[in-house]
Amino acid sequence: MEYKIVHQPELRLFKTELEGRVAFVEYRLLDNCFDIVRTFVPKPIEGRGIASALVKTAYDYASQNGWKPIASCSYAVLWLKRHPELNSDQNVE
Repeated sequence: MEYKIVHQPELRLFKTELEGRVAFVEYRLLDNCFDIVRTFVPKPIEGRGIASALVKTAYDYASQNGWKPIASCSYAVLWLKRHPELNSDQNVE
């Protein structure tokens, strides 16, 4: 399923809304690295691939800007392990 994901750079956040609930990914920029620090999906809308879509969109944005993807968030750590094509040497902060 495709989700309408909105980037709010002033809040360092990617978000989507489904069934009146907001799911989001928060990030920070460290030197030349793009670090996902938190992924949140409300329980009633879990299990639909929302977190994966948000993380992918965020890391696509990082890639477009030449930033190395890293992860402090446990979900993003696992996501990066499943996507080694994103330069997985040391993606965990």
